[in-house]
Amino acid sequence: MSNKKVAMSGPDAAWLRMESPTNFMTINAVWMFDEVLTLDEVKGLIQERFLVFNRFRQRVIDRHGTPQWQDDPYFDLGRHIHRVALPAPGGQEELQAMVSDLMCTSLDFSKPPWQIHLVENFGNGCALIWRIHHCIGDGIALTYVMISAADEYFDPVKVPARKTPHPHEDGMIPLTARALQAVSSAVTGTVKAAGSVLHEGMEMLLHPSQMIDLTKQGLSLGAATSKILLMPADSDTLFKGELGVMKRAAWSQPVPLQTVKDIKNAVDAKVNDVLMAAVAGALRRYLIEHDQPVEDVEIRATIPVNLRPLEEAYKLGNQFGLVFLSLPVGIGDPHARLLEVKRRMDRIKHSSEAIVTLGILQALGRAPKSVEDQVVDILSTKASAVMTNVPGPPEQLHLNGKAIRHLMFWVPRAGAVSMGISIISYAGEVLLGVATDVKLVPNPEAIIEGFHTEFEALEKEFT
Repeated sequence: MSNKKVAMSGPDAAWLRMESPTNFMTINAVWMFDEVLTLDEVKGLIQERFLVFNRFRQRVIDRHGTPQWQDDPYFDLGRHIHRVALPAPGGQEELQAMVSDLMCTSLDFSKPPWQIHLVENFGNGCALIWRIHHCIGDGIALTYVMISAADEYFDPVKVPARKTPHPHEDGMIPLTARALQAVSSAVTGTVKAAGSVLHEGMEMLLHPSQMIDLTKQGLSLGAATSKILLMPADSDTLFKGELGVMKRAAWSQPVPLQTVKDIKNAVDAKVNDVLMAAVAGALRRYLIEHDQPVEDVEIRATIPVNLRPLEEAYKLGNQFGLVFLSLPVGIGDPHARLLEVKRRMDRIKHSSEAIVTLGILQALGRAPKSVEDQVVDILSTKASAVMTNVPGPPEQLHLNGKAIRHLMFWVPRAGAVSMGISIISYAGEVLLGVATDVKLVPNPEAIIEGFHTEFEALEKEFT
C-alpha cells in the first residue's frame, strides 16, 4: 500500500464535480444470468480479474479542491460487493425497480467509488448491478474493462494476481511488460470482436488519427466553439424542468441486430441512424399521449463520442467529447424521419464539436467549482437528453462458466438534463435503456413501448 497521490485529469475532475443531489454521476449497468452465481464466486472473480486495475483500489481525496487518487488504506472488497434479493415474482419489473432505487443513491466517497450488487431471485438465475463513478472512466473504457473480466477474454496465466499493488498514473498496476501486454491484448481483443456495430456512423471521431482535415472543410475549432455557445436552448417540452431526486430506469425487449442492419441497408443509412430515428418517434408518441404539441418540435440530445484509440480503453479515465443532435420529433412519417436523422448525423461527422467539448471539460476540471457549475448550467439548457451507445461483443460471454444472457447500462446526466437514453448491442441483439427523472417523466416504460412501435413500423416498411 502506497501513500502516493496521483492528480486526477481535467476531464475526470470535471465529471467528479458535476455530482449533484438531483443527478449523480454514476454509470449503472446490469448483467443478467439464467444461472446462479454465489457471493463467494463473485468476490473471487472480482478479486482476480477486476482488481488487476488498481484504480478500483483507490479513493478520491481533496474531492472539493484539487482531486487526487490515493490507495485506500482500508480497502476491503466486502465493502463494495453486496448481496441482495428481489421480491417475488423476481422478474424484469422488480429488477428495474431495484436499479431505479440504486440510481437515486450516491456512492460513498470515503472508499473507492464503485460497488456491485449480486441480485438473487431474478428468475431462475441472478443479476449483477455494477455502479461505477464517472470519474473512474467513461462508458467505452468501463465497458471494455468489465468485458475483459469475462471467461472469453481473461487469461489468469498471463495476468498474475498481485498481493501488494502500487499506484500508477494511468490507474494500472505496474505489472511486468508481458502481463501488461496481456491486459492490453485482452481488451483489444474485445474491441476487435465487438467491431464498430453501433459506432459505424462515427468512424471519423472514433479514430482521431483518421480525422478529416477540418480546415479544408472550412470548419475550425473556433467556429465549433461559437456554435456550441450560441446554440439556442432546447425546445420547451415536458422533458425539461426542475428535477427531483427520484429516478426510474427501464429497458426494452431485445431487437435483432440483423433486422436493424436490413433497415439501414434499404436506405443506405447507418445502424445508429435507424435506432435514433426510432427513439425520436418514441419521444413524439410520448408527447402526443400527454397532449403536448409536436409540430416543428425538436428534442436535442448530447451524444458522447470516443476520442481515444480503442485499444487504450484499459487505461480508464475520460477521453470523449460531446456532439449535439436535434431529433426531428416533429416529423410524423417514419421514413422521412429516418432520412432526416441520417442527414443530420452525416453533418455531425464533419464537425469538430467533440474535440471542443473535450477541451471544455479539460478546462472545467481545472477551473473553480463555481465556474464549472455555471458552464454546466448553460450547456444543460441546450439538451433534454444524453444519448449514448456502446458496441458489445457479437458472441455470448460467460462469467465462471455462467452465460451472460443480457447486458444493459444507463448513462448519467449532468446539470438539469433529465433523461438518459442508452443503446447496447450484444450477441446479435440490441437493447434500449431509458432513465428519467420521475418528477418529469414517471413512466419511461411508455417511451420503451413507443420505441418498439416505431421500430416495428420501420421493419414493416423496409424488410
